Amino acid sequence: MKLSEVLAITEATCLVGENLSLLEVNHAFASDLMSDVLAMTHPDTLLITGLTTTQIVRTAQVLGLPAILVARGKEVPRDVVELARASGICLLATRDIMYVASGKLYGHGLPG
Repeated sequence: MKLSEVLAITEATCLVGENLSLLEVNHAFASDLMSDVLAMTHPDTLLITGLTTTQIVRTAQVLGLPAILVARGKEVPRDVVELARASGICLLATRDIMYVASGKLYGHGLPG
């Protein structure tokens, strides 16, 4: 699924990701526990989380994840946005809770 589709489906805002229409994800993983995220192995996964710390970007870097979707309408601090930009990681934000965002994406064919 193209990240531009993720943006539309979840009615998200793109905070970082000028190449949004080119990036694609084939899986999604929703968690606020970065240790659980580190246990997964798919580099083509969209991380869905409610966390807004630099740790989400660092975790995405380690796993080679292309994008993060921050849920629950949380404000993402500037340092997190800038780290995502510097890391080449697309950063989206939605008002949906993680459950709803995950359900919408799954309903449109994005598996876990």
